[in-house]
Amino acid sequence: MSNSETDFSRLELNLQNCLDNYRYFRSKLKRSTKLLVLVKANAYGHGSVEFASMMQNAGADYLAVALPVEGIELRQAGISLPILVLTAGTDFFEEIIDNHLEPGIPNISALKSLEAVLEARGVHNYPVHIKLDTGMHRLGFMTSELPELIEHLKSTDLVRVQSIYSHLCVAEDPAMDSLTLSQVDMYERNAAAIVDAIGYSPILHILNSAGIERFSQFQHDMVRLGVGIYGISALPGLKLKPVASLKVKILQIKELKPEDGAIGYGQHGKIAPGGTRIATIPVGYADGIDRHLGRGNVSFSLNGHRVPTIGNICMDMCMVDVTGVDCQVGDTVTIFGEDPTVTEIADILGTIPYEIMTSVPRRIERVIIRNK
Repeated sequence: MSNSETDFSRLELNLQNCLDNYRYFRSKLKRSTKLLVLVKANAYGHGSVEFASMMQNAGADYLAVALPVEGIELRQAGISLPILVLTAGTDFFEEIIDNHLEPGIPNISALKSLEAVLEARGVHNYPVHIKLDTGMHRLGFMTSELPELIEHLKSTDLVRVQSIYSHLCVAEDPAMDSLTLSQVDMYERNAAAIVDAIGYSPILHILNSAGIERFSQFQHDMVRLGVGIYGISALPGLKLKPVASLKVKILQIKELKPEDGAIGYGQHGKIAPGGTRIATIPVGYADGIDRHLGRGNVSFSLNGHRVPTIGNICMDMCMVDVTGVDCQVGDTVTIFGEDPTVTEIADILGTIPYEIMTSVPRRIERVIIRNK
């Protein structure tokens, strides 16, 4: 990573804000409760290695990724925390074992595929995480499938159940609390059946970020902190601190008159009768700036002012109207961060903050800011 102030585009990661969010969620837990942090999808777009390092130093007990390749990247970068692979699949168990990753097991076929590799290698008691489907209906063992799972676990020493987990689908929605409570009830009953059968006590966890905030009484042995650590809360009015700020520098400024025509692809950027001053900045739809944000549908922050987009968003660049704003080439434009927030941009697009954050590609450099 570079800390050069001359970088055109950078995603700044505010270490202090990250730690403040971490402490907020930790404050809702008993001291004995473990905390797993999700760093899948390039840490929700924040930079997987950078963010995993911060969480390891902050005291997290576990990390979780979606795919084996994500866990391998962290191991190669020197991350030593236990890593749960949520979507281990059935074809990458050799790599999972080689890199000391711990697979989530959602069905009996995945379990048998893993055991075939373990048996061939002479490995026993390999840690696995059993996924239960309690209502999300995405991955996991249904209640009707538990008898087969239990009998299989009782008959093998190739694996050891490290944890049993499930996923809440509407924990952030008070109107759906009855479903959340039914999910917890099903989870507790099904997990208890497995624990009773295998004769030892794996880690139990069902709460996601919204669950930690709204249902901390069900924290069990561990919780999974995802979007909350990145600054998005499930509680109305609570403002967690944004960790990421996407910032770019002005490449060029132009003073345009009506006779100069119009601006950008399709000529949709109209010049005002009295003239328009535009600044070109080096981010476009290839950098996660959705084309629907063009034509003035969003305003970014520049020197204390909001400046709207003008014309269409290009692949690698876009233009903003800086008429009346004191600025020059090299000044910083904030795409999202504290102003505007990622939630504001998500609302404009009719989507969720997750999509905005994960859309920032790896070509945008991640820089940890430690002095704020």
